[in-house]
Order: sequence, then C-alpha cells, then structure tokens
Amino acid sequence: MNIHEYQAKQIFAKYGVPIPKGKMIEKAEDARAAAEEIGGNIWAVKAQIHAGGRGKGGGVKLAKSLDEVDEYASEILGMTLVTHQTGPAGKLVKKVYIEGGVDIAKEYYLGIVLDRTSEMPVMMASTEGGMEIEKVAAESPEKIIKVAIDPLIGFQPFHARKLAFGLQLTKEQMRPFGKFAKALYEVYSQNDASLIEINPLVLKGDDTFIALDAKMGFDNSALYRHPYIKEMRDFDEEEPTELEAGKYGLNYIKLEGNVGCMVNGAGLAMSTMDIIKLKGGEPANFLDVGGAASAETVAKGFEIILRDSNVKSIFVNIFGGIVRCDRIANGILEATEKTEVKVPLIVRLDGTNSAEAAVILKAANIENIITVTDLADGAAKAVNAARGV
Repeated sequence: MNIHEYQAKQIFAKYGVPIPKGKMIEKAEDARAAAEEIGGNIWAVKAQIHAGGRGKGGGVKLAKSLDEVDEYASEILGMTLVTHQTGPAGKLVKKVYIEGGVDIAKEYYLGIVLDRTSEMPVMMASTEGGMEIEKVAAESPEKIIKVAIDPLIGFQPFHARKLAFGLQLTKEQMRPFGKFAKALYEVYSQNDASLIEINPLVLKGDDTFIALDAKMGFDNSALYRHPYIKEMRDFDEEEPTELEAGKYGLNYIKLEGNVGCMVNGAGLAMSTMDIIKLKGGEPANFLDVGGAASAETVAKGFEIILRDSNVKSIFVNIFGGIVRCDRIANGILEATEKTEVKVPLIVRLDGTNSAEAAVILKAANIENIITVTDLADGAAKAVNAARGV
C-alpha cells in the first residue's frame, strides 16, 4: 500500500524526522489561509498523487506570494497530471499540499528498501538529489552509496559514517545526518514499510537536514498491525479493477500489453509473462487466480481481463495440483458461459488429470479455445493470436 507525501510526513514527524511545515487542502479557496497559517514568504504548492515526476508534469510550483498560492492551487487541483509513472492516462489531482519554503544549501537522495538478495533492508544515499534515482543508477551507479542493515542489530553509527563519507559530508554535518538517518530507519522498521524515499533530502544553511519530499510504501500483509496507516489508504489512487479482483481473492495488476494472462501461483505467473515477452509479445496483466481456482473465480478473472480493451488474446496457464485439471477445464467452460470471451483463448493445463482436461476442452468444440501442452508453444500461439496471425 502506498500513501501520499503529506501522510508520509505525518509519520516522519512522529519519529522526529525533520519536515517543513505544511498543510493539505482539497479546495482551492482554502489555499491562502493554509499559506498564512504556515507563515513565511515563499511556499511550495504540490499535487498529491501516488506517482513520481510531479514537478516535471507541472504538479509542483513555487509560489512567492499569497496570490500565487491561490493561482497555483486552482491550477493544480482538478488537473489530470501525467508523469513517467502515471502512464498517458495520468492521475486526477484531488489534494494539494502547501508547504513552507526551505533554505536549501544542497540536495541529496536518501532511501530505504528491502534487498531480497541480502535479506536485509538497505539504506541508499546519493549526492544526486532531485534526480530520478533510476537514471542515476543507470548512468552513474558509483554515485549511489548502499549499506545493508541487519535487523537484529538495527541502524548503527558505522552505517551512518559509511553513508556520510560517501556523501562527502563535513564533520559538522555528520552528526545531524546520522541522527536523521537513524530516525528514518526507525520509521521503516517500526511500521513494516517496504519502501521509503526522500528526494530531495535537503542540507540547510545551518548544516542540518530536512525531508523536502517523502514517499512510502507498506507491506500489505502487515497492515493489521498498523490500523492508523491502514486508514491512510486512498482508493482513488488505485486501479479499480485491481481493487475488485482483491474482493474475489484474485491478485491482479494491470500492465500495458495485449496478451491477457490467467495463471495460478505467483511464480508461474511471472514465468508466463517472461516467456510471452521472450516470444515477442507484451503481457496485459499479472493475474494469479490462486491454488483453488473455481468456475466463479475464473469467470471473474475473464471479466476483469476483458475490461482492458488492449487485450487481444488470453493465455490460461494453470498447473493442477490442489485442484485437478479436469475440474479447471469444466470451470473454464462454465466461465465462458457466464462471461462472453470473444478473443482467442489459449489454454495449457498441466498436472493432475491433465489428459482428462484436454478431452473435456476438445469435446466442447468451442472455436476460440486453443489447447496446448507446451508452455513455449502456448505463449507463441497467444502472441500470434494477439497479432491476428
């Protein structure tokens, strides 16, 4: 689960991570009063959406007067903000965060993410603050300093020193940086976060640090331990089909391709998408129907996949273990009666009673159902069908 910048900063404040004074508004007419309450003579007016690149898309503006605060808040609220992370459809801006100006001496990047290779949280820092970290990683990987943090011992002074030396901080800057980084790790570890990014992390003129931006994501499986974070969920920022799929126990993520995927098991789903790309196609979605696929869940899966007008074929790749293949085959036939499937349906069922399943599908004699036994062959047929070949 992701949250907005203003919400992440609320959490930061609880742990003593320095943030600028700010206020979230949902109506443009409240902008001036918010700026007056914050004080100062310069303010940042920021669109609140779950995507990066807001500034480049026109979603972050610097106001040097109360009139400009009014003007920019009116412009940003209600706009459809398009960034490199939203896709061409963009995101409708329903909230704006107004924040006081900050004395900026230098900008850095600071983030924490779980590294599955080392099986530890990794704190990353870079002198290239304000830039997209993906671009820095691709073009100047040596400018990203990383420290793995053993959760059994937590964040220690030597972690802070390694990061500080890598950032070439002065002796006066090292102590406040270490205090900041330690507090940020507490935010990460005590709230079951999956990601924290501050870009930019600002060094002020007095050699202290402040989070000018904030991005946080959480482990959904741990939200029951943090009800106050769970209440921060903004359903308007999430894909409606993904939310609906969750109600039926389906794990669905919309992608940009034209080959729909229906698979059981996350690992098999990832492999299926990989081989579709290997055969020159693009998957339209990730869809894991789970180990106990039924006619109802398969029908709902078809319905959700077919809402995407880009889908030109569907590859059903299911391994029958807990549920026998013959039951899945009957479930597919029942599902096609409940949901009209007009695109080619390439079906590969392997595992328990796969031979019986093949007989059932063949006997149904449905024109747009193509049965296959080989994964590579099935992926190739799905890609070709999506191309109309």
